[in-house]
Amino acid sequence: MTTRLETLIDQGTGREPADIVLKGGKFFDLVTGELVASDIAISGDRIVGTCGTYAGKTEIDISGKIVVPGFIDTHLHIESSLVTPHEFDRCVLPYGVTTAICDPHEIANVIGTEGIQFFLDSSLETIMDIRVQLSSCVPATHLETAGADLAIDKLLPFRDHPKVIGLAEFMNFPGVIHKDPVCLAKLDAFYGDHIDGHAPLLRGLDLNGYLSAGIRTEHESTTAEEALEKIRKGMHILVREGSVSKDLHALMPIITERLSPFLALCTDDRNPLDIAEQGHLDYMIRTAIAHGVEPLAIYRAASISAARAFGLRDRGLVAPGWRADLAVIDSLENCKAEMVFSAGRRVTDALFATRNPVAPVGLDSVKARKVEAAHFGVPATEGETPVIGVMPGKIITEHRRYELPSSGNQTGVDLSRDIIKVAVIERHGRNGNHANGFVQGFGLKKGAIASTVGHDSHNICVVGVDEDDMALAANRLGEIKGGFVVVEDGKVTGEIALPVAGLMSLEPYEVVRDTLHHLRKAAYALGTTLEEPFLQVAFLPLPVIPHLKISDRGMVDVDRFALI
Repeated sequence: MTTRLETLIDQGTGREPADIVLKGGKFFDLVTGELVASDIAISGDRIVGTCGTYAGKTEIDISGKIVVPGFIDTHLHIESSLVTPHEFDRCVLPYGVTTAICDPHEIANVIGTEGIQFFLDSSLETIMDIRVQLSSCVPATHLETAGADLAIDKLLPFRDHPKVIGLAEFMNFPGVIHKDPVCLAKLDAFYGDHIDGHAPLLRGLDLNGYLSAGIRTEHESTTAEEALEKIRKGMHILVREGSVSKDLHALMPIITERLSPFLALCTDDRNPLDIAEQGHLDYMIRTAIAHGVEPLAIYRAASISAARAFGLRDRGLVAPGWRADLAVIDSLENCKAEMVFSAGRRVTDALFATRNPVAPVGLDSVKARKVEAAHFGVPATEGETPVIGVMPGKIITEHRRYELPSSGNQTGVDLSRDIIKVAVIERHGRNGNHANGFVQGFGLKKGAIASTVGHDSHNICVVGVDEDDMALAANRLGEIKGGFVVVEDGKVTGEIALPVAGLMSLEPYEVVRDTLHHLRKAAYALGTTLEEPFLQVAFLPLPVIPHLKISDRGMVDVDRFALI
C-alpha cells in the first residue's frame, strides 16, 4: 500500500497525476520577487510541484491570474468581528486569509476558561486554520471589574492543545517592568514559547526590560519611529489596520524589502461591514501598493514573514512541500481573490457545509442592574473637570480638562465643545459598580449609544447627551442579552443583539453586516462624525495613559478619573 509520503513524492515528480493542478497562470515568488509562469500541483494539503508542467486529476485554468500564498492575520480578536468563529471563517476566508492567529481575550474577560474552550473547539472545525494564543491579561486592569480571573494555573491546561501557539498579547507592561509576581508567573511558564506583546509608546530602557522577558511580537506601534526602534531591538512588528486602530499609513515608511522579514499584518478588531466595504488583509495590501510600497515587501509581510514570526514553518511560500494555502488573485496591485485554497481544498459554500457546529456559550452574561436617568448625574465641582479625548483612528485617548457648565448641583454637557456624558456600568453581576464622566470627540448632538462591547472588561459603556436616553439604551442591552443600541428622543432607533457573551451574534455574518449598516445610519442621525462610532464606544473604558509615568509599584501613575 502506498504511503502518504510516497504519494507526495510520486505526484511531485510527475510519475502520478497530482490531485489538483492550477494551469496557465503565474505565481509570485517571495524569494526573488519574480512572477513565474508555471503549473502548480497540489497533493492533498500540500503543494508538490512548481516551475514545471503537470497533469492533474482535476485541472483548473487560471490563465491571466497570479497565485500568492494565503494571507496570515497575525493578531486579532474574532469577537470584534461580532460573529462566531464559524461565521468569521465563512466571512474572511474568501478574501484569501487562510490563517488567523486569535486572542480570545474579549470572551475570556467575560466568561473565563469557558470562552477559551469555545474558541479551541471552534478552531478544530473551521476551514481556515485558526490558531489561538492564550489570553495573558484577564482581568486586563485593576481599574475595572471583569467577569473572570485567569491566573497561570487556569491557562496551563490549554498549553498543549494542537491549536495553541503561546501566550497572547502581554498588555500589563508596567507589571513586567516592575516584576509583578502574577505577570512573572505567566511569563516564566511560557518562556521559550511564543509570547506576544502589547506595549504602546514604550521606548528606551523600559522597552529593553520588557523584551528581556522573552516577548517577540507586537501590534501597538503607531509611528514609524516607534516601530523602527522595536525592530532594532528584535521585535517583529505587526502592522495593524482595523475598524478603529488604523496604523497602516503611519507605518508605510518601514514596509520595505529590507525590513519585510521583520514585519507582518494584522487587523486586531474589524467588523463585517468594513470587511464587506473594504476587505480584510487584501485591503491593506492594495492600499500599501497604491501608496508606493513595494509589492514584494507587503506580500512577504502578509505571508512568509508572518508565518516565520509565529513558528508556522509549513506555510507562506508557493513551493513544493509547503501547505497548499493559496489565493488566486487578479493582479498584485488589486489583490482581489478569485479563488482560494485552504490546505489544498478549494473554498466553496459546500466546503463550509462540512463543518460541525459548536454550541454557543455565555448566553446569559449580561447581569447589570437596571438604571434610571438619575444614575447618570455628575455632581458639580469647582475648577476643571477631567474629560476623555477621543482621537479618531486610534484606540488611545487623551486626558483633557475643561471647565463645564453646571445647573444646580450637577455638571452638564457642553455641545458647543463636543463634550457629552459617558458612563460604565458593571454587567457581570459581581458588584453593580457604576461611574460617570465626560468625553469629547463623538459629535453627538442628541440621544445615546450603548454597548456591552467595552474593552477590555466588557462592561456596559454608554455615551450620550440625554440621561433618559442613556438609561433606555443601557437597559435595552440587558433585554437583548448584549450588543449595541442607539436611542434618539426616547426611542430605540437601532440595535444589534450579541448574545454570545455580549460580544458575538448568533446570526450569519451577512445579517450582522446589514444590521451594522442600519446602526451606522442611526448613529449618524445623532450627529456623530466618527467613522466607527460603536467600536469607539467599546474602547472608551481603556485607561488614559498620557505619558506612561510608571510608578515604583508597577502601575501607571496618572491623573485620570476612574471610569470603573
